[in-house]
Amino acid sequence: MPTVSLISSVPHSVTKEESDSLSTSTPTSFNDLPPILAHKEDDVSVTFDPPVAGFSEQDGAHGTLHVLSSVLVFMSTTGRGFQIEYPSITLHAISRAGDRPSLYCQLDEETDATAEQLSHTNLNGIAAAEEGEEEEEQEDGEEKEEEQYESIMRELSIFPQNPQALEALFEALSQCASLHPDRDESDEEDALVDPNNFEIFDGNEDEELNIVSASLVPPYQAALDHLESIIYNPFERNEAQDSTNIPEPQAEEQESGHTGE
Repeated sequence: MPTVSLISSVPHSVTKEESDSLSTSTPTSFNDLPPILAHKEDDVSVTFDPPVAGFSEQDGAHGTLHVLSSVLVFMSTTGRGFQIEYPSITLHAISRAGDRPSLYCQLDEETDATAEQLSHTNLNGIAAAEEGEEEEEQEDGEEKEEEQYESIMRELSIFPQNPQALEALFEALSQCASLHPDRDESDEEDALVDPNNFEIFDGNEDEELNIVSASLVPPYQAALDHLESIIYNPFERNEAQDSTNIPEPQAEEQESGHTGE
């Protein structure tokens, strides 16, 4: 299933109050209950990078964003829209970059087809090695693999006409995303955790970031650098202001020497 699914109508949803009322009626299964509308924002524009086939710039120019408990939905005034499942949203943050603040989302575009392409690339590398071209083909395979890993990341930017709505959008998206944890990833992380491998970190924050950055492969390091350049951190500004208000230390008075007659 593609990460961004094109739709022509908004999925049926109910308010929190309506959902509570339906729950008290003892449904056959709670899975049969319609999703809850956590937030609805009119006058919204969206952009994809890279673009999504079948969804034009005109489609993203104006519409309504529906933050449902099941999926994130945008419906354009053109009658075209899309929905995204929350496990595919690997990161979301408020971005202050540029002239228009936005809700920035990073989407995981790795599909079965992409995995098959990566596997095919690896198989070609093995076959080439058997033919005596191991070094050259290995370099080509690594370059192709990096290019494909870079291509599977898609960025979604959501621009509400009212910038004050960003906080409410971010909170609603965070709450709905928390309802859909990545079970496979969580299970893998739990299986690989060894408490004996933990130690106390005595370094400062910069050293910690340097250690993390050094462990990243180039495509993901580039993604991290990109995120740091667009995501606004108000604490950095406050620290900078505080540093400018620190009074300069007074110069110590020089002691004058006295010689006895």
